Amino acid sequence: MALPEDRVGPLLDEVCAEFCQRHQETHKVFMERFEQVRESLAADQELSEKRRLLIGSYFLAEYSLESAALFNPSIVPHPDQTDLSAGAIRFILSLRATGEGHISSITFRTGIIHPDLRIEVLPTTGFLTEPRQIPNPFYEKALFRRKLSELGLSGEFTRRVMHKLGERFALEELRAGLQTEQFLLPNGMTQKDQDASQGIWMLARSNYEVQFQPGQQLCERILFPATPSQRNGIEDARFVCFRNEDGAPTYYATFTAYDGRVVVPELVETSDFLLFRFRTLNGPAAENKGMALFPRKIGGLYAMLSRQDNENIYLMFSDNIHFWNEHTVLLKPAFSWELVQLGNCGSPIETDAGWLVLSHGVGPMREYCIGAFLLDRDDPSKVTGRLREPLLRANEKERKGYVPNVVYTCGALLHNGYLIIPYGLADHATGFATVSFAEVLAAMEPA
Repeated sequence: MALPEDRVGPLLDEVCAEFCQRHQETHKVFMERFEQVRESLAADQELSEKRRLLIGSYFLAEYSLESAALFNPSIVPHPDQTDLSAGAIRFILSLRATGEGHISSITFRTGIIHPDLRIEVLPTTGFLTEPRQIPNPFYEKALFRRKLSELGLSGEFTRRVMHKLGERFALEELRAGLQTEQFLLPNGMTQKDQDASQGIWMLARSNYEVQFQPGQQLCERILFPATPSQRNGIEDARFVCFRNEDGAPTYYATFTAYDGRVVVPELVETSDFLLFRFRTLNGPAAENKGMALFPRKIGGLYAMLSRQDNENIYLMFSDNIHFWNEHTVLLKPAFSWELVQLGNCGSPIETDAGWLVLSHGVGPMREYCIGAFLLDRDDPSKVTGRLREPLLRANEKERKGYVPNVVYTCGALLHNGYLIIPYGLADHATGFATVSFAEVLAAMEPA
């Protein structure tokens, strides 16, 4: 603010000359940032457009999202399968990108699996853009209260706040209710009331939406941590193309939110990869890492694989995709390469032979391998086949990286009789493996 006006323009020109070629719509971003910090200025100050842009630039910094690692991918069919040769399929690849401070986000690539199984990942533009974040349009009171109860926030303060709200309410209505209740307390807020108020607000903010512009290519879209539960990263998204009962697809992804101390599973959904809805996962069975959704309902219920105890694979069913209350052990470690830990490597894949599940096993020296097993198609609580040896383990070139001796995937694709497996290499980079599904089945031993 102390700069003379005749210095503002030249300084802004210097900034733009250095950075405008590195980013899209730089002036727009500068102005948006200025609007976010405008409240720090005196209300009666008149500023030139150039000064506002310059102030915005001072409150920005570049961040290299993939500077440390690009790994743990999942793969789903692209919604657009037009203009392809016979036998080809277009795919979307989600990846865990890790940058400075070991903060992880979700980034995307697109590509084509050609009829000869050649895998083409399309080049990126070099630009990334954060989406516009918008609050959840409405909250269902019954579901919101149910989650508050699970969080231990069902006391008198919470009851009074919720009593003021309708059966469906918006974020601003909740904010007004919290402020009113705080104002009405005759002796001020106790620590318990403050904790309840903060917990209610954090839960509401954890359910939100982000919107990208249609002109942004998929490789330019980034899902970056946006809530307190995600403060230190969004990790290991397991995307699946879920078929609703009317046949329409919805893309869901379970992921791990990490705040620096606690990991919690959360859910994101989209139908077009432009509008993404982030939702909390609730219930006593919604815990730990590695939840993976089946691609359709089974017996009228949603089904999910999980890892409740850092050791075994569990199976869960629910009539509500956001609430998971019960779980049963599905598979325990049995072989030397999985004795430390067993977990899934993405959503089950439906085949004529049953549900194919890729697993990860941890053995001596914390070596991660990828295995596979088969579940009954009508009753997935029955394991019908299992590989005794790993399907994939790191070779000498793949075992060196940020976390050595690790191969890991968050989802594979079955196409024309072949299993296409994108996988992370030593928590550093990503590769692809292909294998005949018939060979995998032939190698399985009866459970």
